[in-house]
Amino acid sequence: MMTVERLHEIFDENVDKQMIGFEGNCHDCGCEVKVGVTLMPEGFLVSGGAVFEPERDQFFTKCDNCFEKNPLLTQYQKCEVYSRVVGYLRPVSQWNEGKQAEFKDREVFDLVS
Repeated sequence: MMTVERLHEIFDENVDKQMIGFEGNCHDCGCEVKVGVTLMPEGFLVSGGAVFEPERDQFFTKCDNCFEKNPLLTQYQKCEVYSRVVGYLRPVSQWNEGKQAEFKDREVFDLVS
């Protein structure tokens, strides 16, 4: 699930808002879900389901029924991308910021055309 620290970061980025909404389909059953998170003096009030953030800025929602059945995010697997850097294969996530930026700028070379 999303951490309290991450919720504070999101509210800090949106200083003028007292409520943040997450919309989407339930990760388990596929029904439409609208989750609201309200900043209260005593903490956060979450209504309408649950929000998960397995990777930064990648949000998944669950409806209340599915969250009660299983509060964990299942059937999710992070995709690890490997590529060649300095002569050997390494996961791109372990590269430094400069190499990761170069990787994003790469273009696929098409021999057919």
